[in-house]
Amino acid sequence: MYQKLSLALAATLIMAGAAWADPIEGNWKTQAGDTAAIAGGGSFSITLKTGKHAGKTIGSLKPAGDNKYAGSITDPANDKTYSGKATLSGTSLKMSGCVLGGLICKSQTWHKL
Repeated sequence: MYQKLSLALAATLIMAGAAWADPIEGNWKTQAGDTAAIAGGGSFSITLKTGKHAGKTIGSLKPAGDNKYAGSITDPANDKTYSGKATLSGTSLKMSGCVLGGLICKSQTWHKL
């Protein structure tokens, strides 16, 4: 009986852990068509999983309010790092990187896989 209870408790905790994961975590389809993985806890790293720059870490974000994140984003083509932010809306993630204090920005929208 205790073994069945332990297995049920373990399964419940595993399922609850998945439910507690931040919604930004997971695999995302970039605007270029590559797959990027976002993982972490209090701070989230962004790593390209497919494409020309697969394996390259291209960002680090921290929570900055309701479904908003801030940190740095690196352009994998030229390795330049920009001030970055992201806004999560359902299964879409609007990413942007800016220079000159936000005067010049580029953005793109990613979709959750």
